[in-house]
Amino acid sequence: MTEASPIMLAEEVDARLRELARVPVLLVACDYDGTLAPIIDNPDEARPTRESVAALRQLAAMPDTHVAVISGRALRDLAALSRLPEEIHLVGSHGTEFDVGFADDLSSEQRDLRDRVLGELNDIARRDHGFIIEPKPAGVAFHYRKAEPEIAAIAVEDVLSGPGSRDGVHVKTGKMVVELSVLDLNKGDALDRLRTDVSAEAVIFAGDDVTDEDAFARLTGPDLGLKVGPGPTLARARLHDPRSVAQMLALVAERRRAWLMGEHDLAIERHSLLSDQRTVALVTSDASVNWMCHPRADSPAVFAGLLGGARAGHFSITRHDDSPPISHRYLDGTMVVETRWSDVTVTDYLDCSRGRPLKSAGRTTLVRVVEGTGKIDIEFAPRLDFGRAPTGLHVVHDGLEITGAAETMMLTAPGLSWDIVDDGPHQTAVAHVELDGAPLELMLRLGVPGRFGWSEATEPDRREATEQYWRDWTEKLTLPSVAAEEVERSALVIKALCHQPSGAILAAATTSLPEVMGGVRNWDYRYCWPRDASMSAAALLALGSSQEACQLLDWILDRVEHLPGPEQLRPVYPLVGDEALPEAVLPELAGYAGSRPVRIGNAAEHQVQLDVFGPVVDLAWRLCEAQVTLTDQHWEVVKAVVGAVAARWHEPDHGIWEERRPPRHHVHSKVMCWMAVDRAIKIAQRIDPELASYWSPLRHQIAADVILNGWNEQRRSYTTAYGSTDLDASLLWIGLSGLLPPDDSRFVSTLKAVESDLRDGQTVYRYRHDDGLPGTEGGFLICTSWLIEAYALIGQIDDARALFDRYLDLCGPTGLLPEQYDPASERLLGNHPQAYSHLGLINAAIALSAPAGG
Repeated sequence: MTEASPIMLAEEVDARLRELARVPVLLVACDYDGTLAPIIDNPDEARPTRESVAALRQLAAMPDTHVAVISGRALRDLAALSRLPEEIHLVGSHGTEFDVGFADDLSSEQRDLRDRVLGELNDIARRDHGFIIEPKPAGVAFHYRKAEPEIAAIAVEDVLSGPGSRDGVHVKTGKMVVELSVLDLNKGDALDRLRTDVSAEAVIFAGDDVTDEDAFARLTGPDLGLKVGPGPTLARARLHDPRSVAQMLALVAERRRAWLMGEHDLAIERHSLLSDQRTVALVTSDASVNWMCHPRADSPAVFAGLLGGARAGHFSITRHDDSPPISHRYLDGTMVVETRWSDVTVTDYLDCSRGRPLKSAGRTTLVRVVEGTGKIDIEFAPRLDFGRAPTGLHVVHDGLEITGAAETMMLTAPGLSWDIVDDGPHQTAVAHVELDGAPLELMLRLGVPGRFGWSEATEPDRREATEQYWRDWTEKLTLPSVAAEEVERSALVIKALCHQPSGAILAAATTSLPEVMGGVRNWDYRYCWPRDASMSAAALLALGSSQEACQLLDWILDRVEHLPGPEQLRPVYPLVGDEALPEAVLPELAGYAGSRPVRIGNAAEHQVQLDVFGPVVDLAWRLCEAQVTLTDQHWEVVKAVVGAVAARWHEPDHGIWEERRPPRHHVHSKVMCWMAVDRAIKIAQRIDPELASYWSPLRHQIAADVILNGWNEQRRSYTTAYGSTDLDASLLWIGLSGLLPPDDSRFVSTLKAVESDLRDGQTVYRYRHDDGLPGTEGGFLICTSWLIEAYALIGQIDDARALFDRYLDLCGPTGLLPEQYDPASERLLGNHPQAYSHLGLINAAIALSAPAGG
């Protein structure tokens, strides 16, 4: 045996193990004797080291991590001796035995040959008490460790020239052992089978014996073989002894746990949103851009560190001494973020200086300006397509060019000297800078044509124009008397979630931020739900901005025009076009704080959600109330929606919460169908009174059905669905919509039931019933806002104000809110920032600002 290539240095092995600990699906396999257990004179007493067993157990318990022990021992003996748990794959007889009863599949000729070989080896073993015979299901092992060397040499020669030379007998030699088998399989075959069975993307294999070379020979690509002890080998790395193996396994377990649990578990609310209304980015409170998609917010990520740690992509700026910033804030009335140390300030924004984003769809410039004195470190680590595509960096004049991208991606950074570091299939650029007081300007240009030297304006001009872009909009808002500052920030967040080129509005800026820490309730919200978007636009309209509502209705009109009728309007769409959103999993990403899977796409597009009609027509009615004239096309959509309601309101559906269970007759969905007809009638009374009269019976029919069938006398409340006993917070809409008047005892009783069953401190849960998914999610912030509005509606102003104050306490340091709050862990959860949470804050503040709460 000769070495295939030079043995790696210790630091190279450490770097490789760090990389392997982060692969999506990992297989860790080891030999037993001499690797997990020390070699001793009596093989029957060879126990694995306690440290190795602990590390193997930890690895086997981790998601997408598989552990195997491939030994020369018989499988039954290996299981009895090692006492390893069943989640660890055990393979015996040098890769031959995967199942204890596999010998039953041997042919009669193979069994006869095995028995004949056993008899002949027993005859040889009788020559000296130092020989040990180990029968196996498909062969026999001849151990001579305890025999005198001269006697052993003669015996081995007799074994090889005698039974070992028979046709159909396959010989393997190891450390003081010769094994004869009637099957021609080895540890390399076993490793290949295991790799295929578990779909492993990389393998770590450690072994000490000559028979382990068969496994080392099968390692390719990112795999790593570790030879234990001396001797020539095909392995690339070497460990001294079983104790070193235990240390290696513990190190891999520690690093893999850190990767799976999220290496940078910064609180969700400590991420601030950047937007140019084409795409969005998140910057952390310590000045790292760890989320950004291109060319749209629902496109693949360029930086995905939020969901996979630093390896998944980031753009960080840190003080050389790693000291934390002292402040992180938005500039007033803008989406420009400033992070400040005592002597260094970083200003971040997505450039809006070129006028309306509509004019430059698909082109984005992220601007980062560093000002001050002292030493800073910059790491630029883009990762194309969530890190699934190799991402290279090429140093060019005044910056870096990202290689491997389908379009131009460049970072201009005049005067910086970069070190390019390989990180698996990707590259990272690192710069160490001594600031001298002059601004350091970093501009990441995505999809912008041309090469370096492009400059339509200086950075100060860009920043001023971007700030003015946002302030021009906020200055036109009419803010309520309650929480005006928080309302303005919430309005800016919703405005930032608007995709200006299409008119769609994002539900949230991210995908897969967990609703349960470490759980599977991780969904992609980077799309436009017509229901959610209509509610978002209505909140902005209530503050005096009608542009977003008109553009959204145009977007909905485009969707309807591609359908046979509006009754086929899907619950969710991409920001542009009507393409399907197939749900898929990204195993490459470990998830925020280990919350897996990371999903893209959303299977809710296949659901029936009849509640979508109500908010859409309600938005059209609110435009009329705001003295904004509906276009003929928008009025046609309203009429078509009423037709869709007439055709489908009586059907079961999946409801507002998109539970992945069979459809039910959800009360909230019926209420929203009623609201669609009610608001259409109010519009028709201004445009076509005869049509209003025609629709009135339908409005009455739906209301009567809900009032009769949605009420549960036992619960003294309306319930989630007809005939059910469970509650959900959306039932508050039976009063918020106007279907029942505020003083109706049934509405008040329903409010009290929701308060009693679903409220926990400053949050309100959507529901408490089993929805078929593991884990208990946090309370939904928009449900809290509904309860605040309901309190105000029935005149419980003190309760409304008290709950609203606690709602405001949940805002992050820059005023942003994700989707949920878990009172048990006191953590904010879910995708961030969430339009629902911010429109809820706006509506609650408006309700509390109304005279006498009315």
